[in-house]
Amino acid sequence: MIDLLARNPAPDPSALTAELSPSARFQDVRFSTYRPSPEYASQAAARDSLQLFVETVQQKPSGLRLFRRRRQEGRGLYLDGGFGVGKTHLLASAYHASDGTRAIMGFQDLMYLIGALGMNRAVDAFRGHDLLLIDEFELDDPGNTHMANTFLGQLMPGGTSVIATSNTEPGALGQGRFNAGDFQRQIQGIAQRFETHRLDGPDFRQRGTRPGDVLSGPEYAVWEAVQKPDTLAVLTHRNLNRHLLKIHPSRFAGLLSGVGAVGVLELVPMTDQNVALRFVHFIDKLYDLGLPAVLTGTPLGGLFDASYRHGAYAKKYSRCLSRLSELLRESRQAPHAEKTSV
Repeated sequence: MIDLLARNPAPDPSALTAELSPSARFQDVRFSTYRPSPEYASQAAARDSLQLFVETVQQKPSGLRLFRRRRQEGRGLYLDGGFGVGKTHLLASAYHASDGTRAIMGFQDLMYLIGALGMNRAVDAFRGHDLLLIDEFELDDPGNTHMANTFLGQLMPGGTSVIATSNTEPGALGQGRFNAGDFQRQIQGIAQRFETHRLDGPDFRQRGTRPGDVLSGPEYAVWEAVQKPDTLAVLTHRNLNRHLLKIHPSRFAGLLSGVGAVGVLELVPMTDQNVALRFVHFIDKLYDLGLPAVLTGTPLGGLFDASYRHGAYAKKYSRCLSRLSELLRESRQAPHAEKTSV
């Protein structure tokens, strides 16, 4: 069994730009595998818009570019919608549909990269890219938003096009309060480069799963019995939280390297915002890597303090609960399916 508490991966800034491709969970998705709901026309419309966008930003063969003095300025597309409507599926599909130089990453990964490399080196790392795809663009931190604005403002004029996704709180769905207006205001310097699209629809991740679902003791025993012991990591929630405080979130992928499945036991309510946000980032990385994971203890509804779930970082917590619901549903449907993080 793998002991995550004994791991403390070293920081490696160069690795941040090495493998910016869709995570294991989204390696096989394509536009053709996206299943828009017939009840929400915006889903099919968003898929078609992304397909057209990718086609129009494709670079011509290098031989034809010999006679072009400078690249055409980059364009932007912003995809806004609730949790679990398929935005990341569409973003990864755009990556797979492009044959140019492209990269895909989460917004937090971009922030870590800029912090580690510095703004100028970060811009240089992507200069010459045809397409940059940024998942879960966050507007809840003015400092991060300013950094992203500066980064894109320096990158896009050189010819790099950008597709970004973001979340709208479930309570805002159907009420005309999507985030497109916020996005446009926050990125005033480059807002004119972006066209915005919205996705309506319910959270598919929670279909067939109650928000409070965690595994019972007997359910967990059945799940653990079919996992591979040499790639299984099991630890208590308290120990996990203590350990995550020692590790920068940009190193969570290294922490999970070689892990095939994770069990987090004895969930407890989190009353410290710093602890809670580290846990959220850990679950995001688990989810992206496509690793099977189960939880026992406190029901999900009691995991985060109510003030957090309705505060500045509400979207992070709502997204985490949505992803935890899917992980738990998957563990019940296919407890034998184990993948290994690489």
